[in-house]
Amino acid sequence: AAGTIGAVRSAATLPPAQAMRPEAPPDYRATLSERIGLRHLFGPAGRMVVRHLERRPLRAVLSTLGMSLAVAVLIVGSFMTGAIHYLVDFMFFTTQRQDMTVALVEPGTPGTMHAIAQLPGVISAEPFRAVPARLRAGGRSRLQGVMGLPAQPRLNRVVDADEHPVAMPPDGLLLSDGLARALDVGAGDRVIVEVLDGRRPTVELTVTGIAQTYAGTAAYMDIVALNRLMREGPVVSGAALDVDPRLAAALYHTLKQTPAVASVTLKRAALDSFNETLAENLLRMRLFNVVFAVIIAFGVVYNSARISLAERAHELATMRVLGFTRAEVSSVLLGELAVLTILAIPVGMVLGSGLARLVTTLMSGENISMPFIISPGTYAFAGIVIILAALVSGLVVRRGVDHLDLVEVLKTKG
Repeated sequence: AAGTIGAVRSAATLPPAQAMRPEAPPDYRATLSERIGLRHLFGPAGRMVVRHLERRPLRAVLSTLGMSLAVAVLIVGSFMTGAIHYLVDFMFFTTQRQDMTVALVEPGTPGTMHAIAQLPGVISAEPFRAVPARLRAGGRSRLQGVMGLPAQPRLNRVVDADEHPVAMPPDGLLLSDGLARALDVGAGDRVIVEVLDGRRPTVELTVTGIAQTYAGTAAYMDIVALNRLMREGPVVSGAALDVDPRLAAALYHTLKQTPAVASVTLKRAALDSFNETLAENLLRMRLFNVVFAVIIAFGVVYNSARISLAERAHELATMRVLGFTRAEVSSVLLGELAVLTILAIPVGMVLGSGLARLVTTLMSGENISMPFIISPGTYAFAGIVIILAALVSGLVVRRGVDHLDLVEVLKTKG
């Protein structure tokens, strides 16, 4: 809008006599590439391309910026796929490596764990103890379940930001990154834990580390330390199971029929549910983003090429009259488009990475955090789309050059 207003204002204030004067010829002088001795690297068409870009640097910069923004839009519109795939792999294979999770109606004893571990189809069982609690730090508090795990959990793993497994502290507390931000604490800070079950003990614990989670919040303790805090024996709330796939269906049926079992969660069912809800919605949104981004990319590149053709029609027609072939004339215009496209792609990738990081930051909160993951395929996709847009636009422009009415163009300019 501002550009349109400025153009209209310039046209309205231009004196008629000035408007009727022929355009002054450009001030031709040696370009930078020629002054530094690179002239021999370019042929006649190449020197024309370099001269035109150097003599109109603002137009070249704006065209490059427009194309680079198209690349950035493509990256922002499509990077979410890689982030979702990483999120699924992290949640269901890096951390939650169990096949089934069994929750008991009432806290069980080691005998209960032994009975579950002996069921046909169970390869290994890993106990956990879960209690509701209120965590306080400074003036902040959160209702949060505290999960007690073995010292070196193998199935229900806890990892740090680098995805390295984290052992349960013998006396301290591990917090998820989202919960740590909500309480404004870090490693070494003290947190008051008010248990809301059993004898409702209250204790102050040291945060020994921050665990990486992308969905939900969590607080972890060593299961022995949690049993000691609760002033109870070796009590468990359930178990994570590694299961033989051939016996999984029979085991699931057996557990569902067991009165002491409150629920049985299948990782495969949870994964399917995730794909049908969050992942499906995000991928649908990504599809719309990509479609619009592709349209924008083609529009930007095509308009740049058409504007260049309109501005240089007289020059190109003159070259044809002087004996240049259609291919030689087209190479001048298409060479400029190629240079701008090559410059725009890396700039757009940098801009797209920054915008994608901004999007993940804005989407992340206390209960969900989107990973900043841009796969090489995303960069390749954005680059290929821009190159295809440039090729299609180049074909259209080449057709326009081939069909230039030389007499009419030169007459109009004159």
